[in-house]
Amino acid sequence: MKMTLTALLVALNLSVFPTLGIGATFFQENFDDTNFSARGWYDGPTGAVDTTEHIPGSTASLKCHFLQGGTHCNPADGDYTLRHKFTASNSVYISYWVLHSANWVGSGETYHPHEFYILTNLNGDYDGLAFDYLTAYVEENQGYPQLNIQDGENIDLTKIGVDLTNVTENRAIGGCNGTQPGLGQDYVDCYAAGSVYWNGIDWKGPTAYFFDPAQKVLWHKVEAYFQLNTISNGKGQPDGIVRFWYDGQLVIDHSNVIIRTAQRPTMQFDQIVLSPYIGDGSPADQTFWIDNLTVASSNPGTVSTSVPSPPVLR
Repeated sequence: MKMTLTALLVALNLSVFPTLGIGATFFQENFDDTNFSARGWYDGPTGAVDTTEHIPGSTASLKCHFLQGGTHCNPADGDYTLRHKFTASNSVYISYWVLHSANWVGSGETYHPHEFYILTNLNGDYDGLAFDYLTAYVEENQGYPQLNIQDGENIDLTKIGVDLTNVTENRAIGGCNGTQPGLGQDYVDCYAAGSVYWNGIDWKGPTAYFFDPAQKVLWHKVEAYFQLNTISNGKGQPDGIVRFWYDGQLVIDHSNVIIRTAQRPTMQFDQIVLSPYIGDGSPADQTFWIDNLTVASSNPGTVSTSVPSPPVLR
């Protein structure tokens, strides 16, 4: 029986090292037309391509128009469940450009809108979002950049509210079974959903950049990076990474995160989903646009801690 390198390392009780390497680009999407299937998107991918709004040098962007009260982008434009697989990797980097309408208010709640979801090889090609072995999110809330992780399928339902972080690897890391200390998170959640529990950890940026009236109607570059932690001596090590850049400025940066335990040592990122969602319904008729998406294994540039770069004028 053949054994992968990762499985062999786990069997030998050695470290499983994250893929940093050369920063391979998995794919790029410029949203020039609606022929998404031909470019590897699936699950009935449709959406509105806008040739009026786009960054300089581009010809079009993906438009998401929320009707007031709508939970998803305007259904008349398509279902906006765009899934794309990529080479399984211990790390994933995404970058894209985003523009908002002048009246953009987001969800009007302390949660949502969800925008990009990143799933792993432990779930199927068409599995649902949020309640998985791991879902990572790149989004905004109340104007703040935000990264989230959930791992509801890992929750030990017999130990809800019990801190298992120093007891067992057979636990969730995103809440309900205790939370790793010192994460710098803004919120941890654990709540009942029918016969199961869901969880989540959120990290927010320091400023509500996306609500700045002068900046809202300009194009801005978003970059995000997740790196799974290593597994060593049968335990998940606190060396996973979550990062978010806004116009080149690093605004979320944590490099001590346990994202997987030894319960799921072969977990790797391998699917991205673009499916904007406001659970309680959009509080306004509002729109945002996405242009020039890149999905890679790592950031091809350098980390900047300087002030944000000038936005791209429309």
